[in-house]
Amino acid sequence: MELTPADCVSRTPVPLVLRSYLDELVHRTRAVCGPHLVSVLAVGSLALGDYRHGRSDVDVTVVVDDALPHRSLPELARKLAHPALHCPAAGLELVVYPRAFAARPSDAAGYLMDLNTGPSLPERVSYDAGESPAFWYVLDRSIAHQAGLPLYGRPVRDVIAAPRRAAVLTALRASVREHAQGEGHAADNRVLNGCRSVVYCRTGHWFAKRRAALIVAASEADFRPLLTEALRSFELPRESALALPGAAVREFLAWVAGRVDQALEAEGGHGTSL
Repeated sequence: MELTPADCVSRTPVPLVLRSYLDELVHRTRAVCGPHLVSVLAVGSLALGDYRHGRSDVDVTVVVDDALPHRSLPELARKLAHPALHCPAAGLELVVYPRAFAARPSDAAGYLMDLNTGPSLPERVSYDAGESPAFWYVLDRSIAHQAGLPLYGRPVRDVIAAPRRAAVLTALRASVREHAQGEGHAADNRVLNGCRSVVYCRTGHWFAKRRAALIVAASEADFRPLLTEALRSFELPRESALALPGAAVREFLAWVAGRVDQALEAEGGHGTSL
């Protein structure tokens, strides 16, 4: 089956259950950042058309010009933190980037602020990009460049550069290793993220997790029972996720790691340190 970029993204609009929340998030971000605000973008599952209410986080990228006063960042965090702004999703993961950084390919984290908040997320705010593993942010910016949904301001391709493929593959290798350890990640999400990683290696494009799982299941019969269970679990709220067989999950993620390593080797082995 030949896959094209048009297959990667659903054209479904922002779910109704999130519209007033995202409108208010944009309103508060504009009020704090003023003329320094460049763009607010929905990324992650929202951008890929696979948001699952009760399961998915809301992922948002904010781009500001480099003149934004740093004192604005703690104020923005306070205005957007749950429950000051009630998050109807499992959580909000919001990252603020300076425009000059976001506009060029990079394998660094590079953020000005990283905020995690919401009913099902541990509360966290960071203003130091050195505190965090860079690979998550490389992957997020790669997905954003392909599929980011503008909520305010400049279009995504004007403000978010695509990381180089070798940097993305290196980031995928780091993410697969973290998911193999299992701590802090639901088993179904670990498996479905692995599917998305494999499909990216094959195509160079990002697909929604459920779509990626169906693609991998179609070609890898040995893993089909595990992927079927992971998809069934992913339909349930986070707290009701099914317990998948640990040995099968580890075997699958080891296979995924091998596919990522093969892609890196084909790229010339020019991975970066993340």
